[in-house]
Parts: sequence; C-alpha cells; structure tokens
Amino acid sequence: MKKGIAASKGYAIGNVVIKDDSEISIVERAISDIASEQTKLEKALNTSREQLIKIKTKAEKELGKDKAAVFESHIMMLDDPEFTGAVKTKIKDNKVNAEKALSDVVEMYSGIFASMKDEYMRERGADVKDVGHRILANLVGKNPDGLANLPENTVVVAHDLTPSDTAQLDKNKVIAFLTNVGGRTSHSAIMSRTLEIPAIVGMNDITKSVKNGDKIIVDGIEGVAIVNPDEATLKEYMNKKEAYEKEKEELKKLIKVKTVTKAGKHVEVAGNIGKPIDVLKVIENGGDGVGLFRTEFLYMDRDSMPTEEEQFESYKFAVEKMNPRPVVIRTLDIGGDKKLSYLPMPEEMNPFLGYRAIRLCLDRTDIFKVQLRALLRAAVYGNLKIMFPMISSLEEYLKAKEILKECAEELKKEGIPYRDDMEVGIMVEIPAAAVNSEELAKYVDFFSIGTNDLIQYTLAADRMNEKVSYLYNPMHPAVLKLIKITIESAHKEGKWCGMCGEMAGDERAIPTLVEYGLDEFSMSASSMLKAKQLIMNN
Repeated sequence: MKKGIAASKGYAIGNVVIKDDSEISIVERAISDIASEQTKLEKALNTSREQLIKIKTKAEKELGKDKAAVFESHIMMLDDPEFTGAVKTKIKDNKVNAEKALSDVVEMYSGIFASMKDEYMRERGADVKDVGHRILANLVGKNPDGLANLPENTVVVAHDLTPSDTAQLDKNKVIAFLTNVGGRTSHSAIMSRTLEIPAIVGMNDITKSVKNGDKIIVDGIEGVAIVNPDEATLKEYMNKKEAYEKEKEELKKLIKVKTVTKAGKHVEVAGNIGKPIDVLKVIENGGDGVGLFRTEFLYMDRDSMPTEEEQFESYKFAVEKMNPRPVVIRTLDIGGDKKLSYLPMPEEMNPFLGYRAIRLCLDRTDIFKVQLRALLRAAVYGNLKIMFPMISSLEEYLKAKEILKECAEELKKEGIPYRDDMEVGIMVEIPAAAVNSEELAKYVDFFSIGTNDLIQYTLAADRMNEKVSYLYNPMHPAVLKLIKITIESAHKEGKWCGMCGEMAGDERAIPTLVEYGLDEFSMSASSMLKAKQLIMNN
C-alpha cells in the first residue's frame, strides 16, 4: 500500500502505464550495413505515417478539418523525398546510424526555417522538429505520443504531469493518475478534478514501486494506492466504488435546486474550467455560471500563440452556452509552473514571485491586446466578465483597464462589434491585495479570491512541494482573516465577492465561508453538487 495526498475524489481499478520522461539520447555510431540502417529508417517513417493518419482522423472528428490541417502537413513531410532522401544520403555517405543522420538533417532544416523573416515559414521549423521527434521516437522504440494514445482502463503513473500532459489525457481511457510530486493545488491535481478522475499526488517514489501492466487500486478519498491487490481487497474496493457512484447519483437531485443558505441568502455555485468544452460539465451539474475560465490552456500544447480569431471563437462558445449565466474569464496567467515552449521566459530563482500573469501581460502588451480584443468581441454573445490575475496594486489594475479601453477604441475604429460595459474585477491572491482590499474595492466591479496562491504566499509554503504540504493549511487563522477582510471590503462598496481557488470546494472550509458571507463559490464541476449540499445545510 502506497500513501500520498488525495487530490481528486473517487475510486479506480485499472492497469499501470508509467509515463516515460527520459530524454532520447543520440549517440553517433559508425555502421557497415547501410541497407539495414536505411530499412530501419523506412520502417520508422511508415510507423510515423500510420500514427499521424490516425491522429488526423481523430482531430478532424473532434476539432474540425482546419485544426487537423497541421497533421496533413506533417504527413506530407514524411513523403517529401528531399527531406527523407537527405537522411538516407547522410546514412550512406557518412556511414552513420539512422538516429544521428536524422538528427543532423532535422537540425539543418529547422535552422533554415528559423532564420527566415516570414512568421509562417519560421513556424514550419517547429513542424520539422515535431516530425523529427516522432520519427526518432519510433526509431528507438519509444511512444512518441506520450499520454495521447493509451489503452482503456489506464492508471497513469508519473513523476509529475505538466498542464500540457493533463490537457492531453483522454478521460475515456485514463481512469486515474498517481504522481511522485505535487500537492492538492498543483495543476495536475486541479486538472484531475476538472476531468473528474481520481488522483493521488506527492507519493514520493510511486514510479519506482510499480511496473507497466500492474493491476492497481486508486483510493482518491484516503490518498492510498494498492498494487496487485488480492481478491478480497479487490472485492472490498469494488463495493466502495459502487457506493460512491450511488452517492453521486443521489446528489444529482440537487442539480436544479437553487442554493440558499439556512439564513436565506442565495449563493452562486459556479464551475472552474480550462477549455471551452468544459462548460458542458458545469451545465450538467447545475452550475450558476463559470467563476473561472483558465485561458492559459488555450495557449498550451501548441507551437505558437493562439490568434485573436481562435480565442474569440473559444470565448464565444463558452459565453453562448452559459448565457444568461455569467462566465468570468481570467486573462493569461503564464509563469510560475506554467510555461510555453514558444515564449522564452527568464530563468528565475522564485518564478512564483516573478515575471508572470498580469506582470507579463502589462510588459508584453502585444500578447495582452490580442486576448483583450477577443474578449471584448465575445462579450457581445452573453454575460462575460473579465478578471485580471496576480494584482498586487491599484496601479496595475488601472493600467490593465487602460489597455482594455485602448482595445475597445481600436475595435470601434475598425467597425468590429464589441461590448465594453461588462464587469471587470481582480483575483485576490496576493496578501497585499487582501490587506488593501478596502481601497481596491472602490475601483473594481468584483473580487474573486484565488486561495491556491493566497495560502502559499501567506504561509510561505510552496503548494507544489509535498515536503511542506503539512504547512499548506486553508483553515490557518491568518488565511481566514485575509479572506474575511476581502469579503467585508467588497460588501462595504456594494460589490460581490467570489472564490475560485480550490478552497471553495473544500468541505471543511464551506461552513466558515458561508458564515463570512461569500457570494459565489467556484470549483471543479465534480465538486459542485456536494458543495451545494453543504452550503444549503449551513
């Protein structure tokens, strides 16, 4: 039995697939059998082609032909005699192994593209690298798609899962995951709750304690994993799983019930989402709206920034589906543990305290304005609210509002429909913002308390570090005091105050938050009905 931190509730019984994080090291080898090496390359090219055809078909079905077009260009690259011919020639002329020949050719081509002035051509360099990595993985017998194509009933075991990894997980195949590192509010944990699959994090050495194919029980209630259980244990957990599913069914009776506290106050229970499609889960669970749309997930798992049009379509989809219920959209929150491969970031000693979120956006207004224009346009289609993250001073908020106004003026001049009368608020996640909330409340339209960061900053306890997870306490008196101050400051100015951190769905914290007068609780869709029940009982 292995213990960790319960990150997402539920029970799962499945088979282990260990995520392979090792780099593919390329060693140059002199070869004598050129034909054999070229045959090996040909085989890897054919395997890569078959994989890409499958991915393209799936992408066309799920994302549409335009989004799947990139895979068509990747297939064409595999069929390009100039590209594949250059690799074969290098094997023959230099008498080197296929891996080394491929690596040299990929480096040459991607370097040529990267040096071009045209942005479209520069992006093709990333395509060459992507295709090259796939062929290389197939040459050495590794799975190039990582977590994208897994067998059914998979329990993913990994050292850690990045936000991009979790965004790839197919809920129809992956039934749970376990990681060596992380805490309850690490991004992999948050995504597991969004996906509604059990997860245990901070397990120290789970990757070394299991083998691929092991049968495993995941207890997301107690934070326990049982490897290769005996029949009696298996039966016990099958019964627990059944009882848990029954309780979930019982809670569904609350879907259409209005959330009113015992004191008669109506409270909104909303959902946190990472992708536009997640709104369907919020609706399914009777959500009063979306309290947090984490837009950074639109920027991940790709090779370039999403365009204004792409973002507009994503926000419009969510806003239209929820209308007239509100959708609070957080502007780009990159930095800390969330990085983009195509956006070079400075190496920092303390990235969580550094160049991230609103700080990055106010510096890179070229990136920020693309998003703000898309938001202003999408606001035409429903009840959209904008929220700026990581605000520590009034100056930052006013500067962000100024840029928003500039974007509205640009759209007006261009004759593009937009709306700029939506509510604009901030995430209160820095202690300075909570302490100064009385002043900030005079200017903002609402507060949403981001407890994940507020707790770690207040208690100086890294929320990603399982070694100090015992310090990360949402019920610490100092944290509660900051939350109370923020709610009172908002109400004093006639503004509403919500909470979109994981604490909003924490069963221990809900009675206290109801007592403090919190107006909106926003959480993963899977936690909403249980939270509703608790709020109504307090």
